[in-house]
Amino acid sequence: MRNSIKLLVLFFIVFSSNSFGDNKKNKDLPPGLQKKVERGGELPHGWKKKLRKGYTLDNNVFSHGVILKGRYPSVPGTSVYRIDDKIIRLSIATREIIDILK
Repeated sequence: MRNSIKLLVLFFIVFSSNSFGDNKKNKDLPPGLQKKVERGGELPHGWKKKLRKGYTLDNNVFSHGVILKGRYPSVPGTSVYRIDDKIIRLSIATREIIDILK
């Protein structure tokens, strides 16, 4: 009986660890892509697709965004940025993408 309980607990620990793993949406840019963005290059299409509502913007991408003031309605606690060809509204405190405007 004890062995079956231990086995059951071990089973849940092993298989539940995947659901509580790293938060992939907050992953940093790979080194090569980071250099490209730092030199003024655009993000590849795969990374552009990661700019979705609810995602937290990567530090490297955030630092290369251009803040747009006065063009869009002001919402307290947020800012509007242009990143490549996308215009997004971010939470200032968390850099979470609240809305994609264009």
